[in-house]
Amino acid sequence: MDEVLLTEQRGAVRVLTLNRPTKLNALNADLVHALTDALLAAQDDDAVSVVILAGAGRAFCAGADTSTPRPLTAATRPALLKHGDKNIALTKLLARVDKPIIAAVHGYALGAGCGLALGSDLCVAAESARFGYPELKAGLTASTVTAQAVHLMGRKIAFELLTLCENMLPQRAYELGMVNRVVPDDRLMAEAMAMAEKLAGWNPAFLSQTKRIFHRAVSMAPEQGLEMARDIAVMMGRLPT
Repeated sequence: MDEVLLTEQRGAVRVLTLNRPTKLNALNADLVHALTDALLAAQDDDAVSVVILAGAGRAFCAGADTSTPRPLTAATRPALLKHGDKNIALTKLLARVDKPIIAAVHGYALGAGCGLALGSDLCVAAESARFGYPELKAGLTASTVTAQAVHLMGRKIAFELLTLCENMLPQRAYELGMVNRVVPDDRLMAEAMAMAEKLAGWNPAFLSQTKRIFHRAVSMAPEQGLEMARDIAVMMGRLPT
């Protein structure tokens, strides 16, 4: 059986490529498990400073794989909860892994795939990229993706994408601050690698600490964030005596 996730080391950059191209890299249990393990391995590997997420074939990730029915019954409920927990854990890892994560997005990035792309620390989008949440159009409730979408985009944009089910072009995503770069498709990996290599050139301890501070500050009031940053600066020996 083909590997659902490809791993490549390019200097200090770990490239993780979702590899279910015939399914547009939809996230099934095997891919969620492989990606979770790969992110944890990158976290623990001192040779890795930055991670790039990419997709094989025609798309980055078309969302959760819904081709396998998951009926809710008393017997299946524990397994469904466990499956949901694993998907949530993967979403949380994007922020909890200390190494910066760059999404290199082409083609569809939908549903959970949109969350994977925009939930990464940085996002480079090819001109072919399309972001969206098609759950309602498919007869599903936009459930697990909703909280993350509101957090990433704010109320108005998130509600628009979740309810109108219209895919967003990369240029609009850039204008809304959801994407960092928009490039031609043939420049996608080169741009993501250039960004990754620049990050990998910084002091790795300070780079990791910067990501930790950033994600903690996101969930804090400004006053709390400033106090936390002061305490960490003292801990890191960065304040003059």
